[in-house]
Amino acid sequence: MSVTHKVSTGIKRRYFLLTTGSAIASTLIASCSSKSSQNQPSQQVNRVKIGVASVVPEDILKFIQKNLAPNQNLEIQIVKISDWVQINNALQSGEIDANFFQHQAYMQDAAKNLNLDLVILNRSYISVFGLYSKKLKIKSVNEVPVGATAVVHSDPINRDRGLKLLRDNGLINLKDNSSGLFTIRDAIEHPKKLQIKEVEGPAVVRALDDVDLGVTYATLLKLAKLDLAPILQAPTNDKKYATGLVTLHSKENDPNIQKLNQLFINPKVRDFINTTFKDTIIPVF
Repeated sequence: MSVTHKVSTGIKRRYFLLTTGSAIASTLIASCSSKSSQNQPSQQVNRVKIGVASVVPEDILKFIQKNLAPNQNLEIQIVKISDWVQINNALQSGEIDANFFQHQAYMQDAAKNLNLDLVILNRSYISVFGLYSKKLKIKSVNEVPVGATAVVHSDPINRDRGLKLLRDNGLINLKDNSSGLFTIRDAIEHPKKLQIKEVEGPAVVRALDDVDLGVTYATLLKLAKLDLAPILQAPTNDKKYATGLVTLHSKENDPNIQKLNQLFINPKVRDFINTTFKDTIIPVF
């Protein structure tokens, strides 16, 4: 055997030992890595279903869903329910864990009528609530013509609030009523002689095509893509009219709901509201 052959054989042998050793080492590393990953507990995703009734709360929830919830290992599932009665009933049926569409005054009335034990958690914003018109090109209540037609919400809480807004700004008179909520039957003689009608919440915006005036929320106008300046608006410092996260009392301390509850008052949410919904809603935290 030549010297060249011996050297070649030695090199091949060393190469075989090196590659074999590398293969064994790779196998051992892969095996250890696999066992290590198996021993590590998988991170559980916490899911919470939230009902919304209109675009504004939905957009706020989408912002939280995308920008804040992942850091809390929270998955928000948004469920759209446009019916203001069914969105509360959906809490009782378990279809949703909480909803985000109503203020405290509305919630308390709904809880009584639906026999639900509801609780409102952190408040997010107050919707601008005012008097609007598509027909009348006016900027002051003094310009409202005698005999004008006006529409208010038909649900007891928002109807009461609308009638009080008209009364407090000198457009109607109401009977003394310290024991309950005002209805249109409580309107009494007034120089403006407004003809008042009532329709279900979101329909107030559509009714503006047929009446002179409407008392409603700027958020509903935004939903209908109407850009109207209020002739007058209600004060925005009463938190009982601030929209917040609502759930059943039995779920109030659920960890996932409380995680979301804290995200509602994150400064980034305030910045988002101020930037996106200027003149429509006002953050209250």
